[in-house]
Amino acid sequence: MKSLLATLVLIALWVFPAQAEEFRAKVIGITDGDTLTVLHQKQPVKIRLHGIDAPESGQDFGGKAKQAASNLAFGREVTVRVVDKDRYGRSVADIILPDGRSLNREMVRDGLAWWYRVYAPSDRDLAKLESEAKEAKRGLWLQPNPTPPWNWRRGEGRAP
Repeated sequence: MKSLLATLVLIALWVFPAQAEEFRAKVIGITDGDTLTVLHQKQPVKIRLHGIDAPESGQDFGGKAKQAASNLAFGREVTVRVVDKDRYGRSVADIILPDGRSLNREMVRDGLAWWYRVYAPSDRDLAKLESEAKEAKRGLWLQPNPTPPWNWRRGEGRAP
């Protein structure tokens, strides 16, 4: 009987997969180029943009990335498509702007964030957008060899 129940549960999960959380919310804060705060059900919710990593605030292009995210999203009603939770408890999500564009993808397209391969290894759209930004020398790709934030956070690429 237990194996039949387990089989039925597995079939139900396969037929009716869990839906990722999706909700509409107003962007009330921009921390940096890949982190923002939205107001959802009268509560602030910190969101980390899925699949991208923007320069840190003390890093070249960090301020420009934050400003670009702000220009695109601050004060706007967006759709939040939660993908995961990170180790800090933040929701990791795709942010869909009112015009249907993805904030995550726009940041990479404009050369203001890297495709974060470790967390979105199969995202071919981000891979293509990063390659195009690099080829066009947009944003941080104006630099000959920009330091990715994951290396910068470990102390690489900083002045001694």
